[in-house]
Amino acid sequence: MRKRSGKYIYPFKFQDMFLETICILQGEIQNREGHQERMQRTASHFGFKAPGLPDLLSLLATELQISAEELRDTGGLQNIKDGIRGVTGQRQGSKVKCRIVYHESIREISFERYIPKLITSLKLVEASLDYSFKLADRSSLNDLLLQKGTCDEILITRNGFITDTSYSNVVLSRGEQFFTPENPLLNGTKRQKLLREGFIMEKAIHRDSLREYDRIYLINAMLDIEDNISLSVLNVIY
Repeated sequence: MRKRSGKYIYPFKFQDMFLETICILQGEIQNREGHQERMQRTASHFGFKAPGLPDLLSLLATELQISAEELRDTGGLQNIKDGIRGVTGQRQGSKVKCRIVYHESIREISFERYIPKLITSLKLVEASLDYSFKLADRSSLNDLLLQKGTCDEILITRNGFITDTSYSNVVLSRGEQFFTPENPLLNGTKRQKLLREGFIMEKAIHRDSLREYDRIYLINAMLDIEDNISLSVLNVIY
């Protein structure tokens, strides 16, 4: 293994690669088992053996390391961006995004301090995209993103039914209830966790019924509902 420009590179010939994004929060790896299980399911489907995850914390650069104790000692960090509703500095300032590219072996591991995007508008985009597995090649999603116009992000529909944004699953609130589209493009690890915990429910949500809901929350390995990266359904552009 060799290190280059802050990335740990494993010198294997490039093939069709898969991607895993893992959150390190306050010095602790989040949902490691869920990510390893998805890697194993992916490998089983494509006919290879999934590599094991290395000791990620030992690879993490010193300047990115921060513990819960350090946060308590300093009283937490300031909010990363003004205007991000409900995002506390203590959660977001201590988040590190770990990106793992793999096939039969791990190809690349990289880390970066995570700063969430501020999303205030979504553009509905219809597509027949198949993204059942988390591919390292995101060109098909990036092509769709070109259709966002002046909006911050896209909300992808398939046969008129809500699926995902280009980088997250979504949860829609109605009163005290939370629903997630029953047929997402990618069954994300955070989505699976929230379903197991009974916090959200699956539901077929057609684009024509969006106004029956209050807000849309973006969730993925780096974002939980409590991070409140959300917007009113009125800010979804048809």
